[in-house]
Parts: sequence; structure tokens; C-alpha cells
Amino acid sequence: MIAHVGITVSDIERSKKFYAQALNTIGYQLLREYGVTPTRPVASAGFGEPPRADLWIYQGKPNVASTHIAFLVTKRTLVDDFYRAALAAGGQSNGEPGLRSQYSADYYSAFVLDPDGYNIEAVCREAQ
Repeated sequence: MIAHVGITVSDIERSKKFYAQALNTIGYQLLREYGVTPTRPVASAGFGEPPRADLWIYQGKPNVASTHIAFLVTKRTLVDDFYRAALAAGGQSNGEPGLRSQYSADYYSAFVLDPDGYNIEAVCREAQ
């Protein structure tokens, strides 16, 4: 099951306006926005039906190996299993398994770059 999808946009302010207007028609809202910080190298915005954003836009250069796909799993051990298997299959670590409280209290995930540089994530939102 896919948890969320991320795309890179050339002008985040223009794209926020576009997606807010276009997706409002299907019940999506702009739910979260993040600016650039030491732990976030690019601005981002998340859209979805409350309480979770499942479409993310990131400031950057579109169409340059910037796709982010997150798979929702039901146990934290599955995140760990995914990470080990992806590395064994030739992936490159882009974030070891762990809690990411900047997203939510129980957000446990791992990130791996696939052979083309796409950011693939497994995420568990369940408490341990």
C-alpha cells in the first residue's frame, strides 16, 4: 500500500496555489508546509484529506530523479526488513530506520535510494 507520493516543482508558491485550488474539488487541502531548515534542505508542502497528507511537493528542479514513494506497513520490524533488503539489493541508504518525530510521534521509517536515485521509503505509523 502506498502511503504518500512526492514530486519536485520549480516554483513551490505557484504550485501550492495550483494544487490547493485543483485538489480542493476532490476534498484535498493544504495540510502542512515546511520551510528550509538545517534538517530540511528544501521547502515542501503536503496535501490530502485530514489528518494526513499523501501528496507532497518539494521545491527543486522537476524531472530529475526526485521521485519519492513511501510504502505504508503495519509493523516497525517491516521497516527494518525493507531497509536491510533494499541495501542488499544494491540500494543506497538515505536514512536509517528510526522515529521521525518531526512528522508525527509514531512515524517510524527508513529511506533508500534505488539504482536511479529515487527515494523509496517504508513507513509505519503505529505505536510500538
